[in-house]
Amino acid sequence: MNEKDLASIIREQESGINARERERYMPAAFSVLMRKVYVWMTLALVITGFTAYYVAHSTSFVYTLMSSSGLMWGLIIAELALVIGLSAAIHKLSLTVATLMFVVYSIINGLTLSFIFFAYTESSIAQVFFITAGTFGAMALIGYTTKTDLTSLGKYLFMGLIGIIIATLVNLFFNNNMVTMIVSYLGVLIFVGLTAYDSQKIKKMCMSFEYADTNAQKMALLGALTLYLDFINLFIYLLRIFGRRN
Repeated sequence: MNEKDLASIIREQESGINARERERYMPAAFSVLMRKVYVWMTLALVITGFTAYYVAHSTSFVYTLMSSSGLMWGLIIAELALVIGLSAAIHKLSLTVATLMFVVYSIINGLTLSFIFFAYTESSIAQVFFITAGTFGAMALIGYTTKTDLTSLGKYLFMGLIGIIIATLVNLFFNNNMVTMIVSYLGVLIFVGLTAYDSQKIKKMCMSFEYADTNAQKMALLGALTLYLDFINLFIYLLRIFGRRN
């Protein structure tokens, strides 16, 4: 046996050892990370919901928000800045700071969403929330369990998302109810698809980590933010369709 054959055998043995090590540690890390994704997402939704409900039933908060358009725009800009900043700098931030930013974003989003309690009845908001939860859960499960690669679908969904954002901005000037409803139906379809796509993408991401270290947990936090945004947007579009106005 020459040196080349011996080196090849050694590489194969090392490869086999590495594969066994991955099989040993991957399931534990994967389950920990996936659990953190959905726990963080759920906690963020709870924070947003309680914040929106509290602000909507607080006269002083409502008056402050409604009397200052500058404050409202400031909150919207802060939301965008937090999402962009968290996504772009996730590797530079500590896990504590990234988590704090996610919590702050959830609170600010609750402030801006508090106005739905003035536009829609509380019973219809509750009904649409449960419809959203059921739809989201079903699509997340499909994305998690399907063997079909949804990568190509994600590209089309992203283009559709850009389209409805542009249509929404243009419709701000025309305020056409028909356009609003069309965008709402398209928004539901797009975020239903994005929920499945993001669920599969997050699953693959969590499977790529051998250990649930700090870096892996930060990526899980980013995954939680992604699913949180899918849920909130799906809820808003479904509310426009099924919500009963005050």
